Amino acid sequence: MKWFFGILQTGGIFFMSVVLIILLIILFLFVKGIIEKGENPKTAKYISYLGTFAIVWGILGQTVGMIEAFGVIEQVEDISPSLLAGGLKVSAYAPAFGFITFLISRIGKIVLLILKKDTK
Repeated sequence: MKWFFGILQTGGIFFMSVVLIILLIILFLFVKGIIEKGENPKTAKYISYLGTFAIVWGILGQTVGMIEAFGVIEQVEDISPSLLAGGLKVSAYAPAFGFITFLISRIGKIVLLILKKDTK
């Protein structure tokens, strides 16, 4: 669990924590949808919207981080390839977490849609 919080901090606490909160809300809505047996179509819609937002938020985090990094590179002028690669790796954490959250939201939406069909 320590490694997870390390990645959250390394990937940018502001952007990563928002995606984490979205993931927790998606999981809550998924459990709520299972309890309701998929009867409320708004639950699946909210899960879908939140999953899409997670991707966009993660990509925004990467973009902001890259802009800041390029600003520093511009000032320093000479940078090693390994340092650049490390920065690019760190900038990929927020979108990767956003994509994982999106995939979880899609799986949750599919399960709720299947539950809804089974109850008819």
